[in-house]
Amino acid sequence: MRRWRILALGLAVVFLLTTVLVAGCGGKKESGKQEQPSQSSQTNQGKDTGKKLKVALLLPGPINDNGWNASAYEGLKKAGEELGVETAYRERVSQSDQVDAFRAYATQGYDVIIGHGFEFGDAAKRVAKDFPNVKFVVTSSDISQAPNVASLQVMNVEAGFFGGALAGLVTKTGKVGYVGGMEIPPITNALYGFKAGAKYVNPKVEVKTALTGSFEDVAKAKETATAFIQQGADVVLGNADQAGLGVVQAAKEKGVMAVGYDHDQSNVAPETIVGTSIQSYPIAIVDFVKLVMDGKFEAKFYPMGVKEGATGIIWNPSYKLPDGVKDKMTRIIEDAKAGKIDIQKLADAEKEKK
Repeated sequence: MRRWRILALGLAVVFLLTTVLVAGCGGKKESGKQEQPSQSSQTNQGKDTGKKLKVALLLPGPINDNGWNASAYEGLKKAGEELGVETAYRERVSQSDQVDAFRAYATQGYDVIIGHGFEFGDAAKRVAKDFPNVKFVVTSSDISQAPNVASLQVMNVEAGFFGGALAGLVTKTGKVGYVGGMEIPPITNALYGFKAGAKYVNPKVEVKTALTGSFEDVAKAKETATAFIQQGADVVLGNADQAGLGVVQAAKEKGVMAVGYDHDQSNVAPETIVGTSIQSYPIAIVDFVKLVMDGKFEAKFYPMGVKEGATGIIWNPSYKLPDGVKDKMTRIIEDAKAGKIDIQKLADAEKEKK
């Protein structure tokens, strides 16, 4: 009997050491303790299993960028607070690290792993084949791969349209500018949406657009926006993740207006930002996690937009707008929600003109 007790104690020590070593890898945890990966933790669906659903988020940039990354991080936090799921995240995941980052969380038993951005698609598909019970989600994309890869997109063409419409309503010079980051569908879709929105409210407006090719180069985005301002643009919008802050800086220094994008940017420059055209990933991520918890996940494309409250305008309470702007913008958003404005059709028409 004594030998059996010693053997049992030895096995327990080995198990404890193994658990500690496995828990050491991965990103930052938001709540709860790290568990050793197991098949049961991977197949967790949420409330009915008696265990917390585990959700991880991979971000291309920092959570404090007041834009793209901040929006998704806020969504992850809300999912933890409102739904009681266990969460973790990793910032500044480079293209070369995406596969390893997905694999690390999958190995640790996370049930849902979100890659925040179109650029995570290939890595998600690759790793998903080795973890069929883990759900991989890529935002700002329309990819899918059975049985466990889905995409979640807040409609960037709508966000671009509303941003363009606001710019078109407040411009005094009749010239507005859009500075995008990399040439990928989420950025170009928003670009054509911006053009369509500005021209929807102001057919004679001159829309200046450019892509800098970077989501990190704040100086280049600022330089591009400054050039637009020197050419007469008095409203600019930056859609370039953290680099987009350079557009706001340019507007602030030159004394012109800016429209925020993705995440409420009013606090970045209260005297410059007239309002923010949002892509609400807090709403999108919470709704998606609910869907998983309810056992309704499918490997498909999940679009969300104005009808779900995921796109629209957040006003800067510190900025005094001309009379009628808010009412006109509210009417445009309501018409889009009711299907009276075909934003995609208008954006496609702008794309055809290039």
